[in-house]
Amino acid sequence: MPAPYFDYHALLPELILTGTIVAVLLADLVFEEREKWATSTIAGIGLLAALVPVLTLAADGADRTMFGGAYVVDNYALVMKALFVGATYITLLLSTNYIEEGDYYQGEYYFLILSSVLGMTVMASARDLITIFVALELISIPTFMLAGWRKHDLRSNEGALKYYLVGVLSSAVMLYGMSIVFGFVGDTRLSEIAAFIKDGGGDALFDVAVFFTLVGFAFKISAVPFHFWAPDTYEGAPTPVTAFLSVASKAGGFVALLSLVYFGFFGREASWQPILWFLAAASMTLGNLVAIRQTNIVRMLAYSSIAQGGFILVPFAVADQGLQPIDAAFSATVVYLLIYSAMNLGAFAVVIAVARKTRSGEIESFAGLFNYAPGLALTMSAFLFSLAGIPPLAGWYAKFVVFKAVLDAGTKQAVILGVIAAVNSVISLFYYANVAGKMWFRAAPSGEGADGQVGPGPRVPAGLGAAIGLSAVLVLIVGVYPQFFARLGELATLGR
Repeated sequence: MPAPYFDYHALLPELILTGTIVAVLLADLVFEEREKWATSTIAGIGLLAALVPVLTLAADGADRTMFGGAYVVDNYALVMKALFVGATYITLLLSTNYIEEGDYYQGEYYFLILSSVLGMTVMASARDLITIFVALELISIPTFMLAGWRKHDLRSNEGALKYYLVGVLSSAVMLYGMSIVFGFVGDTRLSEIAAFIKDGGGDALFDVAVFFTLVGFAFKISAVPFHFWAPDTYEGAPTPVTAFLSVASKAGGFVALLSLVYFGFFGREASWQPILWFLAAASMTLGNLVAIRQTNIVRMLAYSSIAQGGFILVPFAVADQGLQPIDAAFSATVVYLLIYSAMNLGAFAVVIAVARKTRSGEIESFAGLFNYAPGLALTMSAFLFSLAGIPPLAGWYAKFVVFKAVLDAGTKQAVILGVIAAVNSVISLFYYANVAGKMWFRAAPSGEGADGQVGPGPRVPAGLGAAIGLSAVLVLIVGVYPQFFARLGELATLGR
């Protein structure tokens, strides 16, 4: 049996991240408590270093395949790896002072964050059921612990326990589905599964296997009805962890789902499209309706994240219908993920900044923000209206590619889903605008000054300010010039 082929250039992002994880562990062991800040520096440098081979591989342009097609580094994988590493770097920027001032264990925190992003980079290249499962567990297990990082907070313990129990159950269901798929195909590689489907293989039991497999990933992306862990987990976890879960971790689940559907199960649409149609419609509707009732900003953004996940699923659900080619749906999903990451990370960064002064996560605590922190009020408004899809902010283009996918499909099912998406876009504007209205037109909470003057604004550390600034620049630039992200979406389809 020939030895496996290793392309070390293609594996370099993962190798750098692995080396960074080891370096963080050693630094945590060697440094004194007052020097533990160095672990965040090492983690940040390691993430930036991991971006270098992603760029050099993109410049090279060649697709690289290893392990008999189980691991592929193509344009799609590189775009998603850049997203994961970039989103995690912004998470580190908004984490540094929060973790240090909160008296959390810093070394372990950065070790777990890096371990999870390593799983995400592996997931981007995984083209095999076993590799996908291992990558998913490497993403999930560190986040189970991060969700319960507030060890003495009952809400954090409750949220982490729900996340863990539902995560374990969903993994078991997903593995059951994968085992049936393997029983039919006799191979775990997605290319072989696609060939099996193309040759007309499979029956009703195979469709059941596809259903069970997709259910496992529906949990990861917190799609309705597998969403109920998300609000409690998001509220109980430290806010930087919540930002990480809502963006990078969720994107990891979508990448797995995207790879399974387009590289493996495509050609058997009758088994997975109705599932994705229901998940998209239910997630948009329930997420937005429940978000209206929330009084806590983190819980509101949690339900908003569920609804945004529904929008991301729309191109999946209408793929290859009517005039909607599969590559266009693929590209639309990638573009939405990129834009969603920038605007959602920015929103959570502002939540952290405001909470440094108000010590509250209630929406009412944002009242009068413009009076004492106009910069934060302006950027938060930009992120919220971008999430709602208001031009000229980046979110309008994300919504545009979704509705274009629906219109190009043109089928009855696509039109109904498009109407549901349009109604939910209006609903989402209501609760996003409600927060913005409190910031701009309401006086500060009672006890802080009836005239709304509550003294100086919160002190925003450099890292947190950089996270807000980077996210805001992306939201503004992409909104005005969306061709850059559109081109990334097109490049991703070239890897199919």
